[in-house]
Amino acid sequence: MANPLGLPLAIQLYSVRDQMKDDLDAAFAGVSAAGFTVVEAAALPKKPAAEIRTALDKAGLKCVGAHHPFNDLHSRFDEILEYDKALGVKFIICASPGHRNAGGNAAMTLDDWKYNAEQFNEMGTTLESHDVRFGYHNHVGEFATLEGKTPYFELLGWTDPAKVTFELDCGWAAVAGQDPAKILKNYPHRISMLHVKDFKLPATPTAQPQDAKVTELGRGNIDYRQIFAAAAQSQHIEYAFVEQEEFDMPWQDSLKVDAEYLRKL
Repeated sequence: MANPLGLPLAIQLYSVRDQMKDDLDAAFAGVSAAGFTVVEAAALPKKPAAEIRTALDKAGLKCVGAHHPFNDLHSRFDEILEYDKALGVKFIICASPGHRNAGGNAAMTLDDWKYNAEQFNEMGTTLESHDVRFGYHNHVGEFATLEGKTPYFELLGWTDPAKVTFELDCGWAAVAGQDPAKILKNYPHRISMLHVKDFKLPATPTAQPQDAKVTELGRGNIDYRQIFAAAAQSQHIEYAFVEQEEFDMPWQDSLKVDAEYLRKL
């Protein structure tokens, strides 16, 4: 138990997406060596689930969740469910939204977000009988005002709390000018997971994520003391995943910096 919430150290495997492609066992060994014991899947190499599971077991890692874009979930839901269950997941997470009209690539509308919420409720209902929970993970766009509304908060209202949980990406929320601690305080029962990442933020909030520079935990501008205090007060956070999208140093060292930050926070 090595972070402020008394949870095992956890990491999103997107952090080592390139390393997994090069050498899966070495990537998992590096994750384990940094002190992480729990992982969330994303950007896995195209290998059978049994092979991924064997590599995870070899490294002493437990996979509790997996990320997928909306369009994949919509078109290959049963296939994804079977694969992820073989990994041992407890959560299937939608990591990006889709349009109501298939193939749409225009800017999201409020109606598109409502369609996503409807689909999330259906997917969550399906997963209940498989002892797997459905969740949604944000980036920046969920906080861009549409028709006087903020999609993220509309999603919280449109989705059934019994069917859909939320994974708050604290870093991207902060990039969008939101206060992750305030979100946790206002919606303590809707958020069960966190993504923990740090950014060197621009002077003013931006809808352009490239304006914020990813860095290792503790080296940017995001105050995780307040965020974790709010998370502890909510008493509903089950996992807090580090996600190191880019490295300012050799990747093994970067992961160790992140793990040590959580140990000392």
